[in-house]
Amino acid sequence: PCLYVCVCLCVCQTSIEDCCKDGRRRGMDNQDCTALPLISESTTCRIAQEQCCVSVLEDNMCTTGMNMAKDQGACETLFVTNTCETKTTKVCIYADVCICMCVCICVCVCMTWKKRERERETENEREHKRESNGNCAHRCTGNGTCTCFKGYKLKPDGKNCEDINECLLGASNCRAGERCINTEGSFRCQREVSCGTGYELTDNNNCKDIDECETGTHNCVPEFECQNTQGSFRCRPKVKCSAGYIQDALGNCIDINECLAQTGPCHPGQLCINTLGSYKCQRNSVNCGRGYHLNEEGTRCEDIDECKGPDAACSGHGCINLVGSYRCECATGYIFNSISRVCEDMNECRHYPGRLCAHKCENTLGSYKCSCTTGFKLANDGRNCDDLNECESNPCSQECANVYGSYQCYCRRGYQLSDNDGVTCEDIDECALPTGGHICSYRCHNTPGSFHCTCPVNGYTLAANGRSCQDVDECVTGTHTCTVNQSCFNVQGGFRCLSFECPTNYRRVGETTARLERSDTVRCIKSCQPSDVACVLDPVHLVSYTVISMPTFREFTRPEEIVFLRTTVPAYGSYHFGSYDVKFDILEGNVENAFDIIKRVENGMYVGVVRQVKPLIGPLNIVLKLSTSNLTSQGVSHQNIINVYVFVSEFWF
Repeated sequence: PCLYVCVCLCVCQTSIEDCCKDGRRRGMDNQDCTALPLISESTTCRIAQEQCCVSVLEDNMCTTGMNMAKDQGACETLFVTNTCETKTTKVCIYADVCICMCVCICVCVCMTWKKRERERETENEREHKRESNGNCAHRCTGNGTCTCFKGYKLKPDGKNCEDINECLLGASNCRAGERCINTEGSFRCQREVSCGTGYELTDNNNCKDIDECETGTHNCVPEFECQNTQGSFRCRPKVKCSAGYIQDALGNCIDINECLAQTGPCHPGQLCINTLGSYKCQRNSVNCGRGYHLNEEGTRCEDIDECKGPDAACSGHGCINLVGSYRCECATGYIFNSISRVCEDMNECRHYPGRLCAHKCENTLGSYKCSCTTGFKLANDGRNCDDLNECESNPCSQECANVYGSYQCYCRRGYQLSDNDGVTCEDIDECALPTGGHICSYRCHNTPGSFHCTCPVNGYTLAANGRSCQDVDECVTGTHTCTVNQSCFNVQGGFRCLSFECPTNYRRVGETTARLERSDTVRCIKSCQPSDVACVLDPVHLVSYTVISMPTFREFTRPEEIVFLRTTVPAYGSYHFGSYDVKFDILEGNVENAFDIIKRVENGMYVGVVRQVKPLIGPLNIVLKLSTSNLTSQGVSHQNIINVYVFVSEFWF
């Protein structure tokens, strides 16, 4: 009989209809239903696409199968070869017509013409019943409400019923290892894993033993008969052996040695002698010693020739029979054991220690062999050991030096030998060494086997030693941007364009220069009008400007002397013991009290020394306003103002 499987998808989302339409359209294009492009991230939509696509393909295949069956009349010649993993389903149709389908992706589902007519009749009966049942598809309650049979649910129209997909809703009771398959109004559980060899799956989804003997699928030869077992079968020989014999695995009957198989089959004082299929007991009147046995009559003892027969006593060695005994002539490498009377292997390594092999001796059956320790190889004489040049096999990542019995790996400059394996050379990060911070003036960059230094992008260039950073004097190279009325002053890492104007009632000494050096000073001397009494009485006679450039000290351990204010006042003149003196002051610009000024005597003259006493972090620009005052008993007789422009670089070089 043919089977029609209806796959129904029961979902509540409004977009499911679009998902199903997309699946039908792709099924009409004969696309692979198991690898459809998703139009939604919903799992339900994906299932709807696949099921609707499969439904279209099933209908197309059924139609194709029926048409081919009508044209050719038989199924046996439809498919000669298959190019996929096929299942061929033969379905008999009304009027002895068969349908054959090759299933590659899905299971072929079809139904007979007769069943389609029967379904149309059933549908007509349902319509007739529906009219008599208040237009309800299944059942109508007393108040005019429609209900559905088990396995169905009421459609939104309140009258018709549709199948419930218990598999999709998880309402099945399938056991672990079984797959749920939806059917019209119900579902069925199908085992996912096969039953295994020797078993088959029954209609109730259980595994049943296959009787290979009954089905004729055994491989017993004609001399054996088949006996079924659970999951397999046994081949039993048909011929039964008589008493005194036992059957081997090939069905042959072999004699049983009752004298060995039984415990004392003969009475005491009798000797058991085995015969074919039986045994006999013989009176034991003579007791022969070792190396002798009774003659056939049992009347006297005869010498046993241990050297004769397939089981010779000496096992491949030379054998000499003696009266009541024998002697073995052992081969080289063996020694005769007089107690066990067999040839035993002689351990040459133990008998001749240190005389056979230079390094290691290993005993073998009837001989020995020499071997060498690590780092050596066996010489051509098979006994001595020669040094093995391990460097020929390149065991080291860079350089290898062979030594006697071993080798030594070493690395090129800029690399060091790994502590892990002793053969790999690892790059030395010179920048990370304890002294790495002093290898380069500014930045250190590690490279494989070496390193290189770099300087700040602007204002510096790398020195010839490849490590130090040298300041670029833009005032000398002409790369500054100062105007004609400005003086260029080089600072560490840059330059400054300076222009100094003398204050009122002061005039400049000398002309403006294009470039200022560290020791250059711009001086403005007092030049008063004859009628300007205040100018004349002002004790400041000289206003000067000077410029210095300083680095940012990484380690500030002691004061740094930066400016020297020299005077012409003798420290020990004739008027020294009067009220005449020189005073040095910092009037303005002492940021964070980072500077002080002390008085010192050099070459008999007073000198004011300006010192940096605290660290300053650049970049920083400071203008220190200093004063030098000549004091008398009447007060300040003479005063000079010195403006010091201090430019602190952000770098330490």
